[in-house]
Amino acid sequence: MRWQVFWVFFGLVYAVAAPAAAPHARHAPANLALAVATARDSGRAADPAQLNLKSASVLVLDGEDDRVLYAHNADIVTPIASITKLMTAIVVLDAKQPLDEQLSVEQADIDTLKATHSRLRTGTKLTRRELLKLALMASENRAAGALGRNYPGGKTAFVEAMNRKAAALGMTKTHYVDPCGLSEHNVSTAEDLAKIVRAASGYEIIREFTTTSKHAVTIRGQRKPTEFRNTNRLIQGPHPEWKVELSKTGYTAEAGRCLVMKIRVGKQPVIMVFLNAWGKLSPVGDATRVRRWLERHPTERG
Repeated sequence: MRWQVFWVFFGLVYAVAAPAAAPHARHAPANLALAVATARDSGRAADPAQLNLKSASVLVLDGEDDRVLYAHNADIVTPIASITKLMTAIVVLDAKQPLDEQLSVEQADIDTLKATHSRLRTGTKLTRRELLKLALMASENRAAGALGRNYPGGKTAFVEAMNRKAAALGMTKTHYVDPCGLSEHNVSTAEDLAKIVRAASGYEIIREFTTTSKHAVTIRGQRKPTEFRNTNRLIQGPHPEWKVELSKTGYTAEAGRCLVMKIRVGKQPVIMVFLNAWGKLSPVGDATRVRRWLERHPTERG
């Protein structure tokens, strides 16, 4: 009898505590519950506890037919930090402004919201192409700010274009307020971000820049070129087991640690979205566990 009372008590505690783990949670729709139930019925590990993932929201899709391979809180609206910069890149490229045009980093590009550090000094002149590369691979906020500021109509028009593109992609629970992702009001869901990963994968330059390990540029006042490194540890060093086709990381206190990728497991394209993890290496750890799980169960995706 005491054990029965214990398990009833434990169940009540878990039911109360679980929602608190995701402070930005909203109710998941029936279609997501159906997708997760379908994954469970087909033999996939739909229960997050089986993989011990640390991210609050997770979505793993078959990159060919968009089948849900794994989902957990995939419809929760949450801040997305620098994952925002994927949309920044799409809007810049869709505008077809000259990529070799020289742009200046100005005072207006400095982060006054969170006072994040940047090695791009004001007065530095770089091409739009280089700024785009630094924004994507090194998540440089001043680079993203300069790109938005130099859009026709300025930053306001740029953010409007970001939200129009999100609507066009069917990202119904996504909203942008800046091109960097610094504001906690840049929000989305794992489901919506899978859509932008798919869309961004259609741009060769985004695939190239997000998977560049390092890049050096000349900064105003510096004698030697300054080297920037990719914020995704899986791309920084030799990891032959990873076949990454697109990548973007993000972090703010509100968003936690975030990571989106398009990878290949064998010959299979896979889209991964991990949001709101608190350990510095948690998204990479989650991605590794999911990749190994997919490698162990290749027939379940066939």
